Amino acid sequence: MSAGYRPKGQMAGSPPRSKPGAVDVVNQPAHYTQHPSGVECITITEHMGFNLGNAIKYIWRADLKNDAIEDLRKAEWYIRREIQKRERQA
Repeated sequence: MSAGYRPKGQMAGSPPRSKPGAVDVVNQPAHYTQHPSGVECITITEHMGFNLGNAIKYIWRADLKNDAIEDLRKAEWYIRREIQKRERQA
């Protein structure tokens, strides 16, 4: 079996692509890479805490994947969880 194609800059532990130009639903799913700015969602969220990072992730993809209302509700869930956490710490 071939080792596969790994694009420049892809992390060493990531599964390789099967062919150049193939859709990579594991390492670069379209709903996280189609922002008009060209910025990938993880570039922003990796600098945030878990709850806020997940909220941003769901907001980011809301109009790009499945049901936007569902993704916005998921974002709201993580935001409420973060608020509760911060209130306990105050």
